[in-house]
Amino acid sequence: MMGINKTTFAVITVTLFNVSAGFSQNQGMDTVMSQRYWEQWNPEVQTKIDKDIDLNRKIDVEIRFSSIKKNSDVQIEQIGYSFLFGGNLFLFGDLGSDERNKKYEDLFGSLFNAATVPFYWKTLEPERGKPRYTKGSSYIYRRPAPDPVVAFCSSKNINMNGHAIIYGLRLHGHPEWMPENRKEMEEIFRNHIKDIAQRYGSRVQRWDVVNECIDQANRGIMPDDYTYKAYKWAMQYFPATTQLNTNECDIHWGPTRRYVEIVRDLSDRDIRVDNVGVQMHIFESEESRQIAAGDDKFLTPVQNYAVLNCLKETERPIHISEVTICAPDSTVRGSQIQAIIARNLYRLWFSYPDVMGITWWNVVDGGAAKGEPSFSGIFRKDMTLKPVYNVLDSLINHEWKTKLRIEPDKDGNIKFRGFKGKYKITWKDRQNRKQVCFLDLNENKTIEMTK
Repeated sequence: MMGINKTTFAVITVTLFNVSAGFSQNQGMDTVMSQRYWEQWNPEVQTKIDKDIDLNRKIDVEIRFSSIKKNSDVQIEQIGYSFLFGGNLFLFGDLGSDERNKKYEDLFGSLFNAATVPFYWKTLEPERGKPRYTKGSSYIYRRPAPDPVVAFCSSKNINMNGHAIIYGLRLHGHPEWMPENRKEMEEIFRNHIKDIAQRYGSRVQRWDVVNECIDQANRGIMPDDYTYKAYKWAMQYFPATTQLNTNECDIHWGPTRRYVEIVRDLSDRDIRVDNVGVQMHIFESEESRQIAAGDDKFLTPVQNYAVLNCLKETERPIHISEVTICAPDSTVRGSQIQAIIARNLYRLWFSYPDVMGITWWNVVDGGAAKGEPSFSGIFRKDMTLKPVYNVLDSLINHEWKTKLRIEPDKDGNIKFRGFKGKYKITWKDRQNRKQVCFLDLNENKTIEMTK
């Protein structure tokens, strides 16, 4: 979709929302978002986003066939992304019925190709020496045993992010039994990282080695220089193919130089940080109302670009690692506000060249941590779909996915511009036999098809 104006966006959005939210065709977008909001997300901003998506997410491909049936079409079908669209899997098996659990699981593979798996040490090993790895482990809300979650993701080829090996915040971090002595803690931390690496290795593709490491002074006793040491041990014990990430900050804070300096310092000390995670949590219902009213304190395009441009200086891919967009309430209009905010943010983030993935945090209403919002899911509590699901599905599975039928030129060649990812190419050769080829297409490429 090229340069989009407010009227065009209104028509598209109304069409998407009709069935699931009862949004009337005769209602204008001004009944949902204010004129001030649309002045921030104006046609110039939307046009820039469209151009950047085309520039940063698409490639030019030429395929030359040595044998193709005359006057036949070539089917081009994108079947996977190089970009990661994910959600956390914290409610795995915990939605009260097989039917609801199945809906939750089906989200991964149909909408999301990535998942964040909980590895919070405090709940992973509440009793020293007795970690809750396996199916049948003691129940803790939002903290399923990781073995069955990892097995589920592996069975569906879902890219995983382990979150988080070390977390300095005592509320969610290391267990209650941890000694209050820095030197004693150090060896325990080292062995914990070693155990995780030996059990899961590269089965989990990415790891938040240290979570939220900036505010160390107010997080209780930790081993000296624990961030550096944790990465050092992770590099020692995990396979080289496993990605080691950091996760910190919130886009709300604006540009955070301290985070950039920490990553650079680690790099200068020969520490490998593969991806830089940044969060975005709208935890307050009132904030969503203020955004809809056009308050320029919250998450404007200018503010988003400022944060991403700052993080770009880490020279690492950026993961929008935890996304919470709380609706103002459970009304139709409240759900529409959530969906419109999500659409604009996802489009901007997807357009930015250094962003490698986006992870929605809590995908079911009421499934957040204590004190966090109830209306931040893409499903309602009964697992019915909300308008925001339709928005994400429309973007991920339709607008940003390439599917074409192309007639070759006189020399048996085709050219197309498509989104980066995995493709299934189907055609008939000169003997009228069906041929199928699977390709990873992530850069401009000319392919000689010799089948």
